[in-house]
Amino acid sequence: MTQATFNRQIILDTETTGMNQASGPHYLGHKIIEIGAVEVINRRLTGRTYHQYINPQMAIDPEAIEVHGITDERVSAEPIFAQIADEFIEFIDGAELVAHNAPFDVGFMDHEFAQLNRGDILTANMCQITDSLDLAKKLFPGQKNNLDALCKRYGIDNSHRTLHGALLDAEILADVYLLMTGGQTKLNWAGEGANSDDTGIRRLNPARNPLKVIAASADELENHEKRLELFADKHGCLWREG
Repeated sequence: MTQATFNRQIILDTETTGMNQASGPHYLGHKIIEIGAVEVINRRLTGRTYHQYINPQMAIDPEAIEVHGITDERVSAEPIFAQIADEFIEFIDGAELVAHNAPFDVGFMDHEFAQLNRGDILTANMCQITDSLDLAKKLFPGQKNNLDALCKRYGIDNSHRTLHGALLDAEILADVYLLMTGGQTKLNWAGEGANSDDTGIRRLNPARNPLKVIAASADELENHEKRLELFADKHGCLWREG
């Protein structure tokens, strides 16, 4: 495995057959059925992505289907994890891996790696792991910090997100994470990218209602002029000269 290069980030999400990956007597052995990831280099979305559906060779829980909409039939003809493992490892190796509730995704990934029987393959040995949910909780303590809440907080358009999907959620998380960690961003208000900033973030929803503009009344304008006259008489007023 290569040494991590931290200016390259992989923003990742997974969908699974069920929500519980606990070990011990309650171990249910749930597996990954979809991986979505986007590449960010030097805080810029490169457009390079990884997306793969996976046949888990087990039934998907009905509760999980309600979340992501992926059925047994949808993944029945997809490759198993062992068939896509090398390509996936190559994509994430050496990067900083960012996931929302990272212990969940990493736990499933490490379970899949263990099933390969190819030695001690661990996500933490390939990547620096960053939990964007943990970061959001520190920035906004006591508030909702799921992706939908963060999109609303940062003005990110997620109206197309009706079900969870790994690649879509990874793309949305990339927008959220760059805004959470970037401080100020320079928005490009002109041309075709009018709702994007220079990182490629889809920051603002163009369907939003325009801001309401309240004009001053005639009486308010007259009183304003009187206040300016009084101030100018006492102190001088450069902006009223000429």
